[in-house]
Amino acid sequence: MHEPELNPAAAGETSGRPIALVGMPGCGKSTVGRQLSKQLGWHFADSDAEITRRIGMPIRAYFEREGEARFRELEEDVIASLCHSPNLVIATGGGAVTRSANRAQLKSGATVVYLRSSFEDLWRRLRYDTRRPLLQVADPQARLRELFRERDPLYRQTAHHVIDAGRGTVQGLANRVLMQLELAGVVDPFRPAAGEAAEAE
Repeated sequence: MHEPELNPAAAGETSGRPIALVGMPGCGKSTVGRQLSKQLGWHFADSDAEITRRIGMPIRAYFEREGEARFRELEEDVIASLCHSPNLVIATGGGAVTRSANRAQLKSGATVVYLRSSFEDLWRRLRYDTRRPLLQVADPQARLRELFRERDPLYRQTAHHVIDAGRGTVQGLANRVLMQLELAGVVDPFRPAAGEAAEAE
């Protein structure tokens, strides 16, 4: 049961190992995560939403008042807590992987899926965004390109699986994630549907 050669990403549904979605802002982590959790019959958590609940204010206001470093400390605590919660799909904040502690925690404590979008697709989705603190600058396109160059290698380093999230519907993307997890042995392809499991209880 605890063979040393077993890939931690393949611990399987029986262990209730969390599934964590990582990726750039605008790649669809929260919407896909909610859909994936419904299909699995698991709970869903958005790390940014959990942070907002803890601090009692919008993240942008917290950024302005306390600074990014303090925000990242809080984010690290939240991610560590979520990675110890079984049967959970987690949507992480776009900058979570910038801390080595978060990368290590996610890699060891969850099955990590990188929803990868091209820079062009991300800019198309985020060009009018006014909520994300790091994009509220004079040249948000240049800033987004810089963040993409910095973070793409970190997402790849952290992820057990990489899924192209450039096009398609939320349902279609969730299905692709689920199919990849089934092929990898992380999720049982013969599990009861979420509704059937609830009725059996």
